[in-house]
Amino acid sequence: MTVFSELIKSRTSANNYDSVRKLASDEITQLIALATHAPSAFNFQNWKFVAVHSDAAKARLLPLAFNQPKVTDAAVTFIVCGTLEPHLALPATLKPSLDAGIIDEPTYKGWIGAANSMYQENATLQRDEAVRSAAMAAMTLMLAAQSHGLVSCPMIGFDQAGVAAEFGLHATDVPVMLVTVGYAAKANWPQKPRKAVAEVLSFA
Repeated sequence: MTVFSELIKSRTSANNYDSVRKLASDEITQLIALATHAPSAFNFQNWKFVAVHSDAAKARLLPLAFNQPKVTDAAVTFIVCGTLEPHLALPATLKPSLDAGIIDEPTYKGWIGAANSMYQENATLQRDEAVRSAAMAAMTLMLAAQSHGLVSCPMIGFDQAGVAAEFGLHATDVPVMLVTVGYAAKANWPQKPRKAVAEVLSFA
């Protein structure tokens, strides 16, 4: 617990990256494998990641991220998406849990029915769920990066429509944020002070 607490306290939003040090494809894959352990409603796992790590792909992303240098300096920039219509994929997504005996048949069918009822005709809830799931996966990704000796930064400063078009996202893919990941260069700020717990916590 002490190690994880320090991990949380030491994570920063990095602006400066060592542009020379790269990440191999298998290292990028390992980070996403950890990110996918984030929670999601009904275990939808309604997220998608595009790892922008080649020089050519970074050059395509740079103007869409308003020419922020960290997009090209970081080893990889992830386009973190939430996906719409998560209820449609739920039967296949839940099947491994059913097969493993984690949930039983009534639960399996009950969740599918409830998800269809909640999301099928509710575009607003679908989008809300996409953003929630992508945000939780992004946070898990950043903590995974920190645990691997890397730094990261979530970014909302980008052209969502432009990114979707340039990187061939589907109409059901919502690009929620970019997350840069790589090795730190000098001049990054330490973690900025947080509000006192008493300001944000109440007991009921």
